[in-house]
Amino acid sequence: MKRVGITGQNGFVGSHLYNTLGLFSEEFERIDFNKEFFESENDLDAFVASCDVIVHLAAMNRHESEQIIYETNVGLVQKLVDALRRTGSKAHVLMSSSTQEERDNLYGRSKREGRELLVSWAQEAGGKFTGLIIPNVFGAFGKPFYNSFVATFSYQLTHGETPIVSNDGEVKLIYVQELVDTIIQEIRSDKGNAKLLVEPTAVKKVSEVLDLLEDYKTKYLEGGEIPVIKDSFEHNLFNTYRTYIDHKSHYPVKFVQHTDPRGAFVEVIRLGIGGQCSFSTTVPGITRGNHYHTRKIERFAVIKGKALIQLRKIGTDEVLDFYLDGTEPAYVDMPIWYTHNIKNIGEEELYTIFWINEPFNPEDADTYFEVV
Repeated sequence: MKRVGITGQNGFVGSHLYNTLGLFSEEFERIDFNKEFFESENDLDAFVASCDVIVHLAAMNRHESEQIIYETNVGLVQKLVDALRRTGSKAHVLMSSSTQEERDNLYGRSKREGRELLVSWAQEAGGKFTGLIIPNVFGAFGKPFYNSFVATFSYQLTHGETPIVSNDGEVKLIYVQELVDTIIQEIRSDKGNAKLLVEPTAVKKVSEVLDLLEDYKTKYLEGGEIPVIKDSFEHNLFNTYRTYIDHKSHYPVKFVQHTDPRGAFVEVIRLGIGGQCSFSTTVPGITRGNHYHTRKIERFAVIKGKALIQLRKIGTDEVLDFYLDGTEPAYVDMPIWYTHNIKNIGEEELYTIFWINEPFNPEDADTYFEVV
């Protein structure tokens, strides 16, 4: 078992990497990192000495002063190198750098010089170092106005704001989970590579991305429709967009009922893609679920009985409660990386329709059990 520590484990990429490593608990032990460790040599040394692998992600991306960005990023790497030397560490160190290394700006310089500091340490100490040159990263839970224009646009479109394209150039993109998979692959390889170019998985104009996000707003947020998803990039972009919706105020979404003397008709879901639709009955007091997905798109629709649907983002304590009643049929969609369940809180059987965008495959279930 490899002991893996992540500087910046609570950041955008760091939290995804930390959570994903947790899915391989028989292969990796996660060594927790606190940003205050950089202010204490003893704490930083103890952290470094505990790790077989260190993924250095802690960095400053934006600040009104480029000089502060430069000094902060180089300073963090220097502190890590000093701790590696003090402890005589032979850890495999991986560092996230940027395609901006070659640009004439202080952020790019800070990443290049930081990477070169770790290259020198590895050569001197006989350690292993991998410098990851990474394109623009997008994905769930990125900080708007900081991590990515995708995060900014997604936040604006789900919070009543209007995005503006200031520079409609082509952008090389990689989804955060694809980057995490690459990092884990490098950890497993146990080989160093001073300058590893991480290939983008999509190249898009900024306006192309905005057009897709605006389509998601119109069809999904406002209309409840699962839009056409043509490829893995659009799948990942749609899942990213969904995480910026204010779940507390948006759900449950009531269906439109059409009634006549025969009874009622409700359209449960309108699809631009396929998937699997299923139906369940649940006796009073029983809870289903208590699991989460990292890629699947899923809808729970209560059509009879009373239910409590609960969501909790992995790594957090806040539980979101949604009460649904079949007399007013409604649905809740499950965001990725949120563990969820549904409980019959009524006195009669609960009738629920479940839709998910891909049929269940026991060899690749993307279903991880954790109690809400």
